[in-house]
Amino acid sequence: MTLSNSNVPIVRREALKSRLEQLTRMVEIRAVEERIQKLFAEGHVRGSTHLASGQEAVSVGIARSIDPDDIVTCTYRGHGHALALGVSPTAVIGEICGRVIGCAGGLGGSMHLVEPEVGLLPTAAIVGAGLPIACGAAMAARARGKDRIAVSIFGDGSANIGAFHESLNFAAIRKLPVVFVCENNLYGEYTRIQLSTPVEDIAIRAASYNMPGVVADGQDVDKVAEAMATAVARARRGEGPTLIEMKTYRYSGHSRSDPATYRPAGELDAWLKRDPIDILAERLAGEKILAPGGLDQLKADISDAVERATMEVLDSPAPDLGEILAHVGAHSAGGDQRWNFWSK
Repeated sequence: MTLSNSNVPIVRREALKSRLEQLTRMVEIRAVEERIQKLFAEGHVRGSTHLASGQEAVSVGIARSIDPDDIVTCTYRGHGHALALGVSPTAVIGEICGRVIGCAGGLGGSMHLVEPEVGLLPTAAIVGAGLPIACGAAMAARARGKDRIAVSIFGDGSANIGAFHESLNFAAIRKLPVVFVCENNLYGEYTRIQLSTPVEDIAIRAASYNMPGVVADGQDVDKVAEAMATAVARARRGEGPTLIEMKTYRYSGHSRSDPATYRPAGELDAWLKRDPIDILAERLAGEKILAPGGLDQLKADISDAVERATMEVLDSPAPDLGEILAHVGAHSAGGDQRWNFWSK
């Protein structure tokens, strides 16, 4: 068993120090997303799902660049981020299928993944909601004297709402230890960025708040990590926030019901030529880390592992109806500290 096949979040996070494990995790994310599509079609998923196939380098590049104690907020398109940070396929698939084996006990679903052990706050269904929450997490870390930073991951569509500007402004004034990461996959739901945003590079908006604005290649995990490393070091030194724009692309439509027919002909094919998994695999082959034919074998092994995780999920029960309100407030019935982010 490789480290990344462990179900222990902190062990899986530690595994990302290995170059081969970074590729393994990217392949795993892709395989889990593909299985989720099938599970939805098979009737095992209630509601909808929002996939991010094609954006794996962003997830793994961020995860390998921060500490498990750091706090992360991200959107409903967060399956890959949860897996990259260390949540196991069983816990992610289980949550999406609404089973007790899920990372939130089957109570959150696809849009609300969470794991305090590796710093993942509950993912948010509201566009841009994670931006001010990340500011609050950074303030809490500072107040508690913790050497933590906060990372807010959001889509390009969020860059046009009030919470984006308010959060960047507030973080800059307070010099909060926050890294704002915009996953610019060219589409805000169904709308291409040129139809909603008057600038090509969202990163230039950082200048309005006197913080660095960086454009990074979101298809290259090493470029993602390089941009993150600089921003994370700046935040830890107390020098304030950074806005990083990751140029990337999602292969699927906005949600399960979206065939993405609005995309220009040939656009998807052009991005597939710069697939993040292929880019890293070719690099590792050149570094003699990945043997010839190693990617195909890795994909087969991961596919088998994801299928085993799926069977385990489908064999597990759904939560009892009485559990729905068990962890809502301080005096709720669920008195455990399962989701306490400040216990460390």
